[in-house]
Amino acid sequence: MAYNGGSGKRLCLGTDLDVERSNGNNYMSGEPRRKREMPARPNHILLYTIINPAYPITVDVIHTISTPHGQVQRIVVFKKNGVQAMVEFESIESATRAKEALHGCDIYSGCCTLKIEFAKPERLNVFKNDQDSWDYTYMDFGSGGPPPPGMMKDRHGPPPPHHPRDGRGYGPEGYGGEGFVPPPPMHHPPMPPQNQGGPPQQGAVMMVYGLDPNTVNADRLFNLCCLYGNVVRIKFLKTKEGTAMVQMGDGVSVERCVQNLNNVTVGDYTLTLAFSKQAYLSEVMNPYPLPDKSPSFKDYVGNKNNRFLTPASIHKNRIQPPSKVLHFFNTPPDVSDEQLLQVFQDYGVTPPHTISKFPLKSERSSSGLMEFQNISQSVMAIMACNHATIQHPGAKFPFVMKLCFSSSRQIGQGKGQTPTKNQNHSQNQDNNRQGHDNGIDQDYY
Repeated sequence: MAYNGGSGKRLCLGTDLDVERSNGNNYMSGEPRRKREMPARPNHILLYTIINPAYPITVDVIHTISTPHGQVQRIVVFKKNGVQAMVEFESIESATRAKEALHGCDIYSGCCTLKIEFAKPERLNVFKNDQDSWDYTYMDFGSGGPPPPGMMKDRHGPPPPHHPRDGRGYGPEGYGGEGFVPPPPMHHPPMPPQNQGGPPQQGAVMMVYGLDPNTVNADRLFNLCCLYGNVVRIKFLKTKEGTAMVQMGDGVSVERCVQNLNNVTVGDYTLTLAFSKQAYLSEVMNPYPLPDKSPSFKDYVGNKNNRFLTPASIHKNRIQPPSKVLHFFNTPPDVSDEQLLQVFQDYGVTPPHTISKFPLKSERSSSGLMEFQNISQSVMAIMACNHATIQHPGAKFPFVMKLCFSSSRQIGQGKGQTPTKNQNHSQNQDNNRQGHDNGIDQDYY
């Protein structure tokens, strides 16, 4: 069976057993030869037979097409008789939905056709997590854990999965290019991605471990992650203290976060970041309160502090690894060092030991550099004070100070030193060039 274009109807290409009789063959290429048996009774485990498997079939592919229909607990892929997989759902209802929706569909356009039956086993045994088997109950509700070996290394692959209802595969142009991880899902929930205008992409959720459970909340984690891409949703796990899940706008943003923030020390804690196997974060209607009484789940779709909302803003942002020197902008034009230092003191983090402001380009706002003793302090400063408000008597609204990591590794003046006029002029010339290189919008709102 296969879907006929965009009509949503199935076009029968053979008998009820999907047998193609051509050239004297009783089975389609790649389908194992099996005796006809009585239909198995409904079960929460399904047997997927992949007919004409032109592209590799891994647990990621099977998980991608299965999760829209119910929570997947375990997957085993085996190739003894052609290519087959067993998928264990949490319930018979979920398995039935998946069987009805996927039987006869192509995973990829024109190939990898699915024949799905109820399996006989009552439970799948998974002895290791790799590309051929995976136990999703090992982590919290199957929503976390590192990707199978090779996922982050091998970014080139087959075309995107075929959408069974409209006859098109979808995904970004140049599928398989740099920055892509697993294939996009066949089905999707109505959640916006990086461009805030479509469904989220597979591989856009990451696990963040090693957070200080007493001080970190959703907004502080947003303040850090937004430097590497748009943040969609953040969810803290109640059963794993100091652990959160972050849905970014796309998989590339997750990869940026992992590359730049993994193993960064923040105070007494060390961050560990990894891709999650969950495609997206569902809305939590009644989130539990964190120690500071803020909600453990927060949605950031449409948040104006996301910095990659338009092509122009994407172009202006520069991706930098953590540095002890921060670039600040969107502050009042006449802001004093004392005002800036007070912001960090109010949020309970160590203030910078050196501040150097850029020459004013306009009377609208100011910007500059600030240096901390180490990277740990600068990361804590971004998490606490990025998007902090600074009041100004001449402005209708408060200024929202924005911070990001600078490509500079030091400002030039030591702790407690006050730059001389000539030093300050020379430093400001360098800083002005640095600010231009960063290309960050300094408008306020």
